[in-house]
Amino acid sequence: MPRLAAALRGLAVTATAVALTAAAVPQGEAAAPRASGGTAAVAGTAAKAPEEFVALRDVDPTIRQEMRYFTPHNFMGVPVTGYRQPLCILTRDAARALHRAQRSFLRRGYTLKVYDCYRPQRAVDHFVDWAEDLGDQRMKGEFYPRIDKSTLFRDGYIAEKSGHSRGSTVDLTLVRLPGPPTRPYIPGEPLAKCYAPKAQRFPDNSLDMGTGFDCFDTLAHTLNPRVQGRQRANRLLLKQGLERAGFRNYDKEWWHYTFTPETFPDTYFDFPVSRRSLNTGHGALDPGH
Repeated sequence: MPRLAAALRGLAVTATAVALTAAAVPQGEAAAPRASGGTAAVAGTAAKAPEEFVALRDVDPTIRQEMRYFTPHNFMGVPVTGYRQPLCILTRDAARALHRAQRSFLRRGYTLKVYDCYRPQRAVDHFVDWAEDLGDQRMKGEFYPRIDKSTLFRDGYIAEKSGHSRGSTVDLTLVRLPGPPTRPYIPGEPLAKCYAPKAQRFPDNSLDMGTGFDCFDTLAHTLNPRVQGRQRANRLLLKQGLERAGFRNYDKEWWHYTFTPETFPDTYFDFPVSRRSLNTGHGALDPGH
């Protein structure tokens, strides 16, 4: 029944996609998603999200948020199109599942920290445009030191569609409590390789997972046999806790998880990351059980 309900919701959104595409696009943002070449629907550029989307903070305010794409500390080196606020938005089912996982981690002295949640299609388009500009290598020293930028599409690091745009995928890590906040990144500061020893990498406050977030390198593969000891144990701690809550890991990125069954398995959305995109008339949400 949950799969049937999700499918029906997806069909409803697909049926309204044509009307949504006529909505105005804010100046300076991508005008339209790229063609997928498949059957998945793109729900236009409407300013509002379906009611199934919520702010994670309304469901669980204890989960930390370090929304990297709102800042220039990412593989492109600039804030990403479509991120108007540093806000984690997810489908309600995915947010409630994270709340369940968080309760378990808190009992063990850890907290989840999210780097990215729902990602609008216009942000994915921004990634693609950046990947096609081979002259822009400003963040290579941190995020892809051993990768030739011309191979990012071939190697699967950049694609024209992302599961994040469906709303049930999240990039996240674990922080040992109390865990001071991560210091702000200063544009232009010296870059450290994302797979360097933790003491040499950008000073993220998370557990040592062997690489930093968004490290374009095989060492970021969740079960890479070269990652051993405490780093492997930390990855497994995150993986096992999230799997118990219903999430599935993408094996090439230790930080990437999707809640299943997805609320919208075949629909890619493009509303901006902003409180104003959400239907918040009902106030704070019951996190469920």
